[in-house]
Amino acid sequence: MKLKRREFLKLAGATGAGLALSQLGFNMRSLEAASKECRIHGAREYTSICNFCSCGCGMICHVKDGKLINLEGDSDHIINEGALCSKGAAMYEVPNSDQRVKTPLYRAPGSDRWEEISWETAIEKVAQKIKQVRDETWIDELHSTDAMSFIGGAQNNNEECYLFTKMARAFGVTFLEHQARV
Repeated sequence: MKLKRREFLKLAGATGAGLALSQLGFNMRSLEAASKECRIHGAREYTSICNFCSCGCGMICHVKDGKLINLEGDSDHIINEGALCSKGAAMYEVPNSDQRVKTPLYRAPGSDRWEEISWETAIEKVAQKIKQVRDETWIDELHSTDAMSFIGGAQNNNEECYLFTKMARAFGVTFLEHQARV
């Protein structure tokens, strides 16, 4: 659709007048508050921290019947003051996605398909592989291995990072890194 300059000015003026008239007699704040209350009525409110980057933005989550129904920035949070980036706003889809993987998947060597396995089997496979790699690459003089590394994530809190570091050092890992971009 091509608009000439005059047509654009007429359209912009009509839109402005319409918006100005739409405010007559309506209290938009109370209307917005009432619509928000209806949407989250009966939901439990939780505060959380965004897990995508290491900024630590605050979020308010509303959960009803075990399902996340609303997610918004926490206006009382010191870091983001209610704003969320596109990744934080898209966090709503993480627990609600029908594509979310809920059980461990395993692809055998040479196979072209994934199969579901139990959590116990998955943990056992990971533990066996860690032990195998550690034993095969152990350097006696250094009491360590250079075949493994650990990387931390922004969703880990300080206490978890401390425990991961202790575990990595117990395995003899010397390469520890973090993915934070701050």
